[in-house]
Amino acid sequence: MAITTVKLPRLAPVALALLAVAPQCHAGWRFTPFVGVTETFTDNVALQPDEQARSAWIGEVTPGFALTGRTPRLSLAAMTRWHVFAYEGKRMPGTADSVNQYNANAQMRVVDDWLYVDALASGGPQSVSAFGPQAAVTGNLWATGNRANVHTWRVSPYVRHRFGGSADLTVRYLRDSVDAGRNLLGTSEGRTVAASLASGSSFYTLGWSLDYSKQDLDNKLMGPSSSENAMGTLRLRLSRSFALTASRGYDRYDFQSLGGRTAGANWAGGFIWAPSSRTSVRASFGHRYFGPSGSLSASHRRRHSVFNLSYSDEITTARSQFLLPATFDTAAMLDKMFTTSFPDPAARAQAVEAYMKLAGLPPTLADSINYFSNRFMRQKQLHASMGLNGAHGSWLLSAYDTRREALSLAQSDSQFLGSELATASQDTRQRGVSSTYTYRVSSRTSASLSALAFRTQSLSTGLAQDTRTVRFGMNHQLSDRMQAAFEVRHARGASSALNAKTYTENAVSATLSIQL
Repeated sequence: MAITTVKLPRLAPVALALLAVAPQCHAGWRFTPFVGVTETFTDNVALQPDEQARSAWIGEVTPGFALTGRTPRLSLAAMTRWHVFAYEGKRMPGTADSVNQYNANAQMRVVDDWLYVDALASGGPQSVSAFGPQAAVTGNLWATGNRANVHTWRVSPYVRHRFGGSADLTVRYLRDSVDAGRNLLGTSEGRTVAASLASGSSFYTLGWSLDYSKQDLDNKLMGPSSSENAMGTLRLRLSRSFALTASRGYDRYDFQSLGGRTAGANWAGGFIWAPSSRTSVRASFGHRYFGPSGSLSASHRRRHSVFNLSYSDEITTARSQFLLPATFDTAAMLDKMFTTSFPDPAARAQAVEAYMKLAGLPPTLADSINYFSNRFMRQKQLHASMGLNGAHGSWLLSAYDTRREALSLAQSDSQFLGSELATASQDTRQRGVSSTYTYRVSSRTSASLSALAFRTQSLSTGLAQDTRTVRFGMNHQLSDRMQAAFEVRHARGASSALNAKTYTENAVSATLSIQL
């Protein structure tokens, strides 16, 4: 096999800077270097149409490290890994020499009850279009079709102060960047000022809050744009567990609209119901300048299960979605599911980490694909998830239905997507479901069966594509620092963004992972 050279990814500069200035960075930190070696046989290396499929053996070395720690003033979680590929014979077209991924998240308390700093950075491959092969979904990291690297960072100093029981004040400044390639989304930088003043504990029956934010964006390809949002909210508590809510505000966006309207007043009414620490429901319905709107957030936790249901309707952009952390976090669901067994948060976090590692669970549950676009979009998303934890196994189920409707003109996308794909991405709907069952054979061995299916539709052109993936895997803890894994997978999906041809891939892989 020929081993190619690899470029190391950019590290998270913000998180490292925070670590360097932390006065107690030497205490309470955990640095875990690791390396993995994988051998894979696939019958379709580049996810090409079936008649063009080529099989090969692929060797993969994955070095990396994780850094976590907590001091009285600083909390940091960072991870980076490099996937370096070696192919049987000459590397095939449509494949990569290497893939790098990294993320870091830090929170720092500079002055008690006054000044704080949040920071995050991330980088890795993302889908250019919601149509075509989705390598990150199928697990085929070396296929380069419909993929580009996206690097993000965000720094947010903010002031938070509590005026006794009367009010809580938060004033925040955010500076962020999204770099998605010179010829694609380009590099955009954002500056946001946000302020929130909310009633304190003295206002038990009637609570209130005032919120304001203003964002200015500078895209090196598309030029500047801005948005401004203001909201006032009242909460009337009718009982210990039930309250009514009402809000009124104003939205303003600076973009060339398809409908000509980009600003207007908004209102909403709703309720909050929290009969116990295990159950909560928050819902609202109202109207914004683009039409009726609503939201829902509901969760219920039992001794060995957790259920979540959410709905949102918002104005968003692709860049803002890239800056958000994972919306449907597997670890967050397991954290709720393990609350009864591990009441201590630190012990619970360690138990969740160990369980995910042994079971080989993905870091996030099924979610819609955030594809490249410079347009403002209205996104309506319904998501449901469920987790069950039994004596010998666990089951995670997730389903979503997401519609994105472009609000700004297509010219901002057609120059890098092409007019045909830009039109197809104008009004899309994504629906999907994923299921993972993990059986604990012993304290050191687990078996898992997972399935994922989703459909992407262009409501403006009629184009529809389906993706299906089924995996079976075995994980065995050889020692405290060594783990072996075996996986068989079958995947089927669209081989191109705009044609009806499909690819089929069957693959088998074996991995040995070592913590150094």
